[in-house]
Amino acid sequence: MSAPHTDVEQVEAANTAFYEALERGDFETLSSLWLTPSDLGVDESYHDPADSGVVSCVHPGWPVLTGRGEVLRSYALIMANTDYIQFFLTDVHTSVTGDTAIVTCTENILSGGPAPEGHDDELGPLVGQLVVATNVFRRTPDGWRMWSHHASPVLAENDAEDGDEPPG
Repeated sequence: MSAPHTDVEQVEAANTAFYEALERGDFETLSSLWLTPSDLGVDESYHDPADSGVVSCVHPGWPVLTGRGEVLRSYALIMANTDYIQFFLTDVHTSVTGDTAIVTCTENILSGGPAPEGHDDELGPLVGQLVVATNVFRRTPDGWRMWSHHASPVLAENDAEDGDEPPG
């Protein structure tokens, strides 16, 4: 077993690699960062690796996705429909206990949609979003792999003002 500070550094490197792969639209690297059924000792001859609930993911506003196939399909869909995305992570906290690690952070996201009609060399309008995320990692013989990603939007102050006041 490695030293605790080394574990934290390795988990943080895996967390950074996840966001960098997403920014680059690198589906192959992103896929390699998620647990496989065999990482958890699931016998793939008896369980379809695409359907077994080994991993889970919640994107902001989405239902819970379970199973490696469903989770990876969601990222393929996001990558195919996002021309530009950049994550600025703040409030990063990493905790490691044995072979499990949790990273909590705030994702300050800047993304852009399709270019305006007839301007293929330009980005579409840029949109900022604030999201809090919890990423759960599991140690494998090949390094730390993502087990679960859960991201929820943060309501801005003006969002709360638009609705009724919370009960006091």
